[in-house]
Amino acid sequence: MRTPWIVGVLLAGALLLGACGDPSSGPEGPPPSPAVPGASAATTHQRAPVSPGPPDVGPTVLYLGDSLATEAQNVLGQQLRSDLNATYTSAPFSGTTLCDYLEGTGARSLVPDADKAAALVRARHPDYVVMQFWGNAWGFTWCMDGITYNGSQQRYLTRYQADLRRLTAQIADAGGARRPRIVWVLQGPDPMTPDRVRRVNQMYEQQAAASGDLVADAGATVSPAGARYTWQQYLPCTAYERAHPGYCTQPGQDRTALHLDTDYLHFCLVPTTSAARPCPVRSPGILRTTREITRVIGEHVRGR
Repeated sequence: MRTPWIVGVLLAGALLLGACGDPSSGPEGPPPSPAVPGASAATTHQRAPVSPGPPDVGPTVLYLGDSLATEAQNVLGQQLRSDLNATYTSAPFSGTTLCDYLEGTGARSLVPDADKAAALVRARHPDYVVMQFWGNAWGFTWCMDGITYNGSQQRYLTRYQADLRRLTAQIADAGGARRPRIVWVLQGPDPMTPDRVRRVNQMYEQQAAASGDLVADAGATVSPAGARYTWQQYLPCTAYERAHPGYCTQPGQDRTALHLDTDYLHFCLVPTTSAARPCPVRSPGILRTTREITRVIGEHVRGR
């Protein structure tokens, strides 16, 4: 196993990759979800069935986030369209954090003004805004003013919570009478700063509860059963993965890979490149997380 500081350097390069839009190219799409959309989750995270067919009028969904969203954007779009008949737009930018999507940051942001969260809400009128951020903790983005988790944990957490509230307010104001529901995606285990991810996820949950929004615990689907914040490179295959070629990557051992040996953060099973892109290969971790996001939106659309 590589030491955390080496992995940190490797991830730094990945997180600093450029922005990526919503290209049509991507991995071979996963098969449509079965009647039990949670079948891709770990055994203890199975979900109750929902209506097997997409709604007559699907939701409009906007997907924003960092490199985790960049790699997952095409697969999430495929899931939302096939399961929910959704109209879908993605605008993730690698290396970003919450403050990059705030209006008023100007040149100190990695996200251009036209792609700020509020600007896209005004332009696209989404029913749901899915927000997926690992929680940039290494000062890779200018708008964090050099605040890092390792430099000052309390200062980082205070700033992150303030940005969380500001971003929620900007999205709500932009939506007006048609305020979209925000779906905060909870992150999976982090082997380098495990408590940071736990605390960031708690802030997402608290903010969602305070503002009447939603939480998708995608991180639970890439965590060991009974050990939500324990990082693992491999997990047992799910029934869905066993039934669909390419997802149970080590069928002889009944386990599947979630990460590459050299990347503890991303779920794409090929190395990141100098140009940020959607993941070009089938990757179980991406499918697990996007199916959970789709399940949460689907249950809300259907009024469950």
